[in-house]
Amino acid sequence: MVNWDGINEFVAVSESESFTKAGQRLNISTAQVSRQISALESRLATKLFHRTTRKVTMTEVGQVFYQHCRQILDNLDEAERVISNLQLSPRGRLKITAPVTYGEKTIAPLINDFLSKYPDLEVNMILTNQKLDVINDGFDVAIRLGQLENSNLMAARLSSRQQYICASSHYLSVFGTPHSIAELEQHNCLLGTIDFWRLDEQGKTRNIKVRGNLRCNSGHALVDAAIKGIGIIQLPDYYVLPYIEQGLLVPILEQHRSEDEGIWALYPQNRHLSPKIRLLLDYLKLVLNKA
Repeated sequence: MVNWDGINEFVAVSESESFTKAGQRLNISTAQVSRQISALESRLATKLFHRTTRKVTMTEVGQVFYQHCRQILDNLDEAERVISNLQLSPRGRLKITAPVTYGEKTIAPLINDFLSKYPDLEVNMILTNQKLDVINDGFDVAIRLGQLENSNLMAARLSSRQQYICASSHYLSVFGTPHSIAELEQHNCLLGTIDFWRLDEQGKTRNIKVRGNLRCNSGHALVDAAIKGIGIIQLPDYYVLPYIEQGLLVPILEQHRSEDEGIWALYPQNRHLSPKIRLLLDYLKLVLNKA
């Protein structure tokens, strides 16, 4: 168990450079501050402060300890703020956009739950794979997947997604299983809206050009084609994991799987302090990281 005794007193003395001021800040006596600091130094077996009649300063060890303690207390403050925000009852309008499939499967149900919890809100949600103009179209929040383009929008990482390369066992039995990136040239690689797959090679992410006889902007259509043995696909986890678990698709080239990609919430800079937006982002982050 972590022993918190003396931590608040230590931080208060560090920031005020005075035992007296620290006591006033914490609404306790100077003597109690001194006792807590002495006990903390004894427990850590080190001196945290240089004390003179005029000044109190941190030792080198104390400075290191302060940085860690300050971060811990800041994280506790943030945790309390998140929980407090979740108890609020926000009202007003929220305009949100998200990609179609991820929006339908994940974001929309969460927004519906959020709306049920806070019925005074009015939500306008638009699911589209087009990257709408967040500012000019008046959106409060835009959900984006993968690598972000440079923009003047604020970005909060909500969660992550993983790309999988997979095919049906029938396809692999007929055409063989590729064991290297180079072998993909010999296979029918089904494409979405871009001409490359993102793969890890020797610890670095590379965009590998692939070719195939089917291109479609629908992940569901590509999954169906792969299950029917037409070719190999690379798609995010929320498309393929259910079929991998059922044995309808087989993951391949796992050693070249790229790093997790971010799932982001973008919002205009001039709205980043809006309580209802912050409440929504905290809620999405909390739920998505429990999944």
